[in-house]
Amino acid sequence: MKGSSSDRDLQSLLEAIKSSDVVENRVQLIVELEELDLTEKSEMNSLIESLIIFWEDFTCLDVSQCTLNKTILHVAAKYLDSDISECLGQFLGLGMKANIWCRKHLKMTLMSTEDSQEEEHSSIFYQLLLDVLSYSSASYSAFARYPVLSNKEVMLSLGNFISEQLNLTKDSVSEIKKIHTLVPELLKAVQVALDAVTRLCRVYSDGINWDIYILKAKEVENITESKEAENADPVINVIKCTVEKLCELGVLAADNGGSLVSLLNMSWKGVVTLLQLGKGALAAKVNIAGVIMSLISLANESLRCAAGTWSASMTENVSVSEAKRIYLPVKFYLINAVESLKSASEVLAEILEPTSLHLLNGLLNSGQVKEEQKFQILDWLFSNDSELGSVDKVTNNYNGNNSLHPIFSVNSNTMNRAKVLDLGRVALFLHLLKSAPDLEDDVRFGLARKLGWLLDILIDEDVYSSILVLQTPTANSFGQKLELGYQPMFCSVLHALKTFMIVTSSSLVWGEVESFLLENLFHPHFLCREIITELWCFMLRHAEPDMTNDIIDKLFSLLRHTAVPESVLFPSSHLRKIARLISMFLNYGTELMVDRVYTSVVGNDRSQCSSSVYTALIMEGFPLHLLPEKTRSTAKQRIITEFFDFIESMEEKSSEPCVSGIYGAPVFALSAALQSLQVSLSDTDMKTLKYLVPMIHKYKNSTDDQIKDHYCKLLGELLGIFSHMKHLYSSDDMEGIILELQKLFISRPEESDGQLFWCKPNLAHFMGGLGHMELADSDNCARSSAAWELYHMLLRERHWAFVHLSISAFGYFAAHTSCNQLWRFVPQDAALSFDLESGNEADEERFMSELKAFLEKEIAKPRFHQLEMLVKEGQMLKEIVQINAKINPESIACDMMEIDDEKHFSRKRKFPDGISKGVELLQSGLKVMGDVLSQWQHNQVDSTEVHKTFLTHFSRLEDAIADLVSLANSG
Repeated sequence: MKGSSSDRDLQSLLEAIKSSDVVENRVQLIVELEELDLTEKSEMNSLIESLIIFWEDFTCLDVSQCTLNKTILHVAAKYLDSDISECLGQFLGLGMKANIWCRKHLKMTLMSTEDSQEEEHSSIFYQLLLDVLSYSSASYSAFARYPVLSNKEVMLSLGNFISEQLNLTKDSVSEIKKIHTLVPELLKAVQVALDAVTRLCRVYSDGINWDIYILKAKEVENITESKEAENADPVINVIKCTVEKLCELGVLAADNGGSLVSLLNMSWKGVVTLLQLGKGALAAKVNIAGVIMSLISLANESLRCAAGTWSASMTENVSVSEAKRIYLPVKFYLINAVESLKSASEVLAEILEPTSLHLLNGLLNSGQVKEEQKFQILDWLFSNDSELGSVDKVTNNYNGNNSLHPIFSVNSNTMNRAKVLDLGRVALFLHLLKSAPDLEDDVRFGLARKLGWLLDILIDEDVYSSILVLQTPTANSFGQKLELGYQPMFCSVLHALKTFMIVTSSSLVWGEVESFLLENLFHPHFLCREIITELWCFMLRHAEPDMTNDIIDKLFSLLRHTAVPESVLFPSSHLRKIARLISMFLNYGTELMVDRVYTSVVGNDRSQCSSSVYTALIMEGFPLHLLPEKTRSTAKQRIITEFFDFIESMEEKSSEPCVSGIYGAPVFALSAALQSLQVSLSDTDMKTLKYLVPMIHKYKNSTDDQIKDHYCKLLGELLGIFSHMKHLYSSDDMEGIILELQKLFISRPEESDGQLFWCKPNLAHFMGGLGHMELADSDNCARSSAAWELYHMLLRERHWAFVHLSISAFGYFAAHTSCNQLWRFVPQDAALSFDLESGNEADEERFMSELKAFLEKEIAKPRFHQLEMLVKEGQMLKEIVQINAKINPESIACDMMEIDDEKHFSRKRKFPDGISKGVELLQSGLKVMGDVLSQWQHNQVDSTEVHKTFLTHFSRLEDAIADLVSLANSG
């Protein structure tokens, strides 16, 4: 029986190839095979099986034999895009043989390249190597189109093929420096192959019902006996093999500093992708811990090599590019490791945490554990270092059979002293607070006594920064479904405390909680103060009206008793602190409550006490918007009217600051109301503009330091008020104001104007409004030159708060001004142009980069140096709190009050006569030194640096003496 024409052609060609002994003839005949167009699957099987036989396994490099194998591969590759579902095994067989052969001859080829006569042979071989990689990639794609999950034999062959192919890839990459002629082509072919094998594993994983597999694994003692395992196990083996080989390849790519960046990225990203398959079924077969340890080892190795290299060349500076070359791969390793660790932490929160905490809850709630033992457990878990001695003493007293000493005594001290566990202790304490509904009253009472410990540990330098930035996994229940989410640790602290407040509000434990809230109302650490304030606001939002009114009334009574006029202008005074709390709490109160407080303040009482309370509340943002409409309108109009009445009366000789009272209170009230956007000014009133220059003159002409200081504060507030009146910047009088400010801040001697430092914040706001006036770019324009100098002064300030204010003002000015030469406003030594770490090397490009980042708000996550600064700040604040805690309250002579003494406000403390006399002598000496300093620089031209250093110390001395004068006058 005769076959088809194509069959006869195929068979005849195959017979001719078998019978030919000349390699060149075989190559020609195989090229003719490539011209055939086979459609029958039987023909394709026959062809590929024959090509496997024809593959030459020569032992020496020969161009003709290498060309033969290259041609064989081309013929087979032609059919990989067609339907090969019936002959997958044959294509795998050819690929296996090609990969094994290439690995075998790669080393031989590299050794022979030293002989120039073999250069042509090696070139042909490298081209064949690329063809083998390309064939492997195409094979992976073909197998992805035709999954063979149920064919155990083919799946076994596929696993072997992947192993051999990735081994060849690894060998090729390890010798890539020697294959210098086609490095780009080789890397590209390797990347295509890795991408293809990763996609193949994903396709095969998607073909498995992992839910049923995992369920059956729990039900069947030997999972290999289940039907689901027949398909799943081969896939797991294939993925396992691929992960292991990709890890080896990733470690190899990381050699020599990770110069093979693209391959490094693709190999490890492939590992992470594959580990996420199988819904956890891979965990039993794949060594995930080994993967993570490999990544961490690579990071450590990179850092170790860098440290060795850099320490050996201490005399040379490490360049930025060199540092990035080292650190970027380290970041890559850790990111990939933490992708895996994130899953581990989630599983910890979901599975292990509830079980472990349930054990602790059961111990604390046990009826067999005495109350004193429960308190002892809480002391062991949540004690400061200073309390360890007493804890150990109590521990040693429990030696009976019912003692819990053996449970905790082994490592209780170690746990308390280990800083690494502090965050864990905080998390454990928060869990107990959230578990309060399930705890007994005695345990709740013990936890309430430990609330102070929580605040103490939050100000630790290692905990403080983490509370602000750390995200923690949290298991949340939605009906019967448990879902895992993340929330900032700061939010977790607030949530736990609020839960505890709700649970204890109707029990005897509430007295302890209320005491905690009252005692820490003015906590010195801002983070703790924010927490306590939020808890008070939470309570006032949800408490009964009677309770809320009672709290506000008590605070208001306390406010009146602390209303000393001199303390109104000091934000850290008791008067301002209490006013701040009342204003904040009233934001959560009713309209009736706000109106009642306001009416009590502005009633018929016109005493200094009432005026002090009124001014303090307005300066701390009293919620005018919550007043009834009629009262609100009257209150806003009062603020504006009193302000204009005051500035109109400033020319009167009797209108001078005095030791008692608040001179200029309406100015401070209006400035605060404008900042809180509760009051707006008319566009037609020009009175503020009229009195800016006279206030400058009053400041300059004043000889009394205390009065001069008050004028300085008033000038700053007027500048702040003026900054809200943009329409006034187009006035003709503006030039005179700018020139006067230039003379005041730029032209005056440094040593006499330390007070002006406090005007600069509002000066920055004022300068931002210059964008609304015409400024010429010419050097001949006096007001333009003055504006340049003022901006130069502001942008040179290196205090972080001034940097923020100055750049904000300059950004607003730049966005609104018609000036074209903005570079005139920026000094070469602007603060933002300096290197952050060294503090020198000013660079204009750095300034523009920092300006762009600031204006575009590009900083979305905390950087390392920011976290480091938070840790340092936490340490400083912790030391301040410790110092304050050691101060004896009875030794504090200021801000003390006698509630039942009606003559308290008129009585002054008397200092010994020697104090006043000594202060006078200091002032006299300071004046003599000031007179000499003005002549020094003219006579000693070559002593500029010494002069500046002396002026710096003199300025500090002047500030210190001014404080002593103020204190002595108040007594």
